[in-house]
Amino acid sequence: MPLSDPIFAAIGQIAARKRVKAFVVGGYVRDWYLHRPSTDIDVVVVGSGIEVARELGRMLHTNVSVFKTFGTAMVRAGELEIEFVGARKESYSSHSRKPAVEEGTIEDDQLRRDFTINAMAWSLSESDFGTLIDPFDGMGDLERCILRTPGDPDVTFSDDPLRMMRAVRFAAQLGFDILPETFEAIERNAHRISIVSQERITVEINKIVAAPKPSMGFELLDVSGLLPLIFPELAALKGVETIGGKGHKDNFVHTLKVLDNVALVSNDLWLRWAALLHDIAKPATRAFDPRVGWSFHGHETLGSKMVAPIFRRLRLPMNETMKYVRKLVFLHLRPIVLSEEDVTDSAVRRLLFDAGDDIDDLMLLCRADITSSIDAKVQRYMRNFELVERKLREIEQKDRIRNFQPPVTGELIMATYGLPPCSTVGEIKSLIKDAILDGRIENDYHQAVRLMDELARERGLQRVSPSEQAGE
Repeated sequence: MPLSDPIFAAIGQIAARKRVKAFVVGGYVRDWYLHRPSTDIDVVVVGSGIEVARELGRMLHTNVSVFKTFGTAMVRAGELEIEFVGARKESYSSHSRKPAVEEGTIEDDQLRRDFTINAMAWSLSESDFGTLIDPFDGMGDLERCILRTPGDPDVTFSDDPLRMMRAVRFAAQLGFDILPETFEAIERNAHRISIVSQERITVEINKIVAAPKPSMGFELLDVSGLLPLIFPELAALKGVETIGGKGHKDNFVHTLKVLDNVALVSNDLWLRWAALLHDIAKPATRAFDPRVGWSFHGHETLGSKMVAPIFRRLRLPMNETMKYVRKLVFLHLRPIVLSEEDVTDSAVRRLLFDAGDDIDDLMLLCRADITSSIDAKVQRYMRNFELVERKLREIEQKDRIRNFQPPVTGELIMATYGLPPCSTVGEIKSLIKDAILDGRIENDYHQAVRLMDELARERGLQRVSPSEQAGE
């Protein structure tokens, strides 16, 4: 039953004592009817929402976060996060998304909501507790799986252009259709997205990436005209060029297919981002040779270099997360190349070394990248992939290569031969690492030290005495 948690009756009783009315509005109501879990509750008070929140905080013996600038307050009750706001109506200027706000009725507040399915409310008054207030037939739109604005869609989207992104995001999350009249208004108002902060846009992009079928959201962004405005690098993947009867595949369509393939097997947001960006440099590396057709040589290298600027512009985290995506973009061709060739132990060791703990995610991405419409080609790739994965498991068990550090360090080389930091130290260390990866010696300290001595002798170096190593 809705509103079965005692917290709702308590809010209603507090509102009654203060001679105001309170309503649960928006996403919590929508999600209850959709059988989706939700812990975020919006309570609209026809009066002071902050005062009701403070009284609830005193009753629960918990802190209340008050945001006077926005006229809102937040109370946490167990897993529930309850935001209180006074009912209001809003008006906007043409060059800002910050509205002029004045007190309003519950009907005013519902009218200012973005979509009818988010404008439904439950009363918390004792006389009609739990009654659904649905002036715009949001329930009917839920049943029809339609997204529609309560008022004029041009006004809705011009007033707060982020609502266009939210329409696309809800369509992708819920599998709903955007009403044609509503979608046409998005197309007319797409240019207004320029007044919205990048942070708010990126929140919606991330929710689209995390949707059950993210391609649906990006296709809608494309058709609506929003995509080139918010993500021009992705929009640049669109289209097929044909010369002499030879055309390449549409890399936008391919990218969305890879993204959907990853979404089927992983909820990891950043692995999905790697799928979204894995071919991002193909427009810049596209070349045509009459003998062999189209190529995109080096797109993995250039693409990896594009990741950081894209993350920076989109205000995505510039930390290990970005480095993870950059690494997967850089390496995404390596397993595919291995699957086309005779798989050598050396090549597998190097892949394990370069991918480290991300090897499993890399293999998921590479499997998702096989999108050919020719079943025999897909089956051949998959069989070869299984061989690569078997080799990966065997070599990892035998040689412990994943994230290995060469057993001989630069400090040991310098101390053993009395060297200062120099290129010779790095050269010897690199040659030992290569010998392990190529299988010429095992990943073993004693074998590595013997090779170190051989390499040192070739360079005319001699071991120094223990006292010299100690600096005596």
